[in-house]
Amino acid sequence: MVPVSISEDTNLIVRTIIPIIKAEAPVSGLDSESELGDVLQSFFFSPKKPDKTGWILGAGPVLLYPSASNDVIGGEKWGAGPTAVVLKQDRGWTYGGLGNHVWSFAGNDRRNDISATFIQPFLSYTTKTFTTFGINTESTYGWEARQWTVPINLSISQLMKFGNQPESFQLGARSYLERPEGGPDWGLSFTTTFLFPKS
Repeated sequence: MVPVSISEDTNLIVRTIIPIIKAEAPVSGLDSESELGDVLQSFFFSPKKPDKTGWILGAGPVLLYPSASNDVIGGEKWGAGPTAVVLKQDRGWTYGGLGNHVWSFAGNDRRNDISATFIQPFLSYTTKTFTTFGINTESTYGWEARQWTVPINLSISQLMKFGNQPESFQLGARSYLERPEGGPDWGLSFTTTFLFPKS
């Protein structure tokens, strides 16, 4: 996430997700795929300071780019919509929620349109050594297919510094409470996040 000061009281926080996806073949005879997925980029306009109760609020647009290196992995659609986040940090705890909705507006006419709602409540605790333990869901409802996908994610991450550059490394495991027919039962993830704190 990259914060950019746009006024005395307001930051623009840019959050970019560039997924690298390994998808096992759903049926015998097909190859597994490991490719770059579609990029999702969110822009949050947020006050520089929390409100009087300690909550941090942000809202703005989210954009979906058809950047997948394989059309099996990506949707071949451009998309856009609103996004918002609310969170509070207190004595090592961070909790809140993030959400967005993306509609497709251009792209390959032969591919399904996109109308998807994303909801992510989260809770984490960070120790004095900057190790973070977290739990969240990344629930998505596809309005075209009328289908929920609801994974429960457990994660552990460590903040490290390389020179003056802080970076977080995260390992995660997930189990699905709800998924499309033929979807995965479980998953593993590795995430690295570059942090750009205000100097």
